[in-house]
Amino acid sequence: MTTNPEKWDVLKVLNWTKGYLAEKGVENPRLEAEWMLCEALSLDRVGLYLNFDKPLSDAELAAYRALVARRGKREPLQYILGTQEFMGLEFRVTPAVLIPRHDTEVLVTEAAKRGTTARSILDIGTGSGCVAIALAKALPQSEICSVDVSAEALDVARGNAERNEAAVQFFHGSLFEPFAGRRFDMVVSNPPYIPNSELATLQAEVRGYEPMGALDGGADGLDFYRRIVSDAPGYLNPGGWLIFEVGAGQAPRVLGLLRSGGFLGETFTQTDSAGIERVVGGRLGG
Repeated sequence: MTTNPEKWDVLKVLNWTKGYLAEKGVENPRLEAEWMLCEALSLDRVGLYLNFDKPLSDAELAAYRALVARRGKREPLQYILGTQEFMGLEFRVTPAVLIPRHDTEVLVTEAAKRGTTARSILDIGTGSGCVAIALAKALPQSEICSVDVSAEALDVARGNAERNEAAVQFFHGSLFEPFAGRRFDMVVSNPPYIPNSELATLQAEVRGYEPMGALDGGADGLDFYRRIVSDAPGYLNPGGWLIFEVGAGQAPRVLGLLRSGGFLGETFTQTDSAGIERVVGGRLGG
């Protein structure tokens, strides 16, 4: 895309960008071209469609070219635009946090079903804060706490809580570290669960830009599940729930960890929209 006397209108720019992004291996190149052009022109998609023959000014073209160049390097669109929708809420995202996935909405939905009488809930590894904030909106009667080892992630999460007017308490530390002497009625977590050997095979957008510490689950992907299951009984009230998001194929093993760790009151799994067992939970006996 060159800046010469030739005029680039909206439709021409979109068609060129679709081809360029497709060559770079980007999925949904036309849709992503539209989203970036909406950002550059401060239009919504309806406004974009109503202005297909609008020529771009040099400043608009330069702004758009900068966005397209980043996407051509496979930087995630969400980091380029700075936001991602989750459970009907808008979250700011930066490379300090994982981009919220719609699969994780299953975790929130299942936790909300079982948390109607929960007085206190802890979200471990909060990242952008999407799980804790969505739970705070769904369960306003519950005290929601969240923890992350990354101070940068917590800054993003605090901003998202303010943006969405959600009452969430944020703590800096590893797993249960900041909560000595406290007990909760529910603990939820979407921990790192990618096995070491699979990290290099991840999509370019993921392995090149998202925080590796939020992805690396150890040799078999289960390191954090073992640690959380082992420690959780000391931080849960009797009958309290421990609910996880898990990777594809991990549900049986995580269910086994829960059962051997004392979560015998009730256990369950739930599938995502693709039919993959995505959420595993159990109640603490006693």
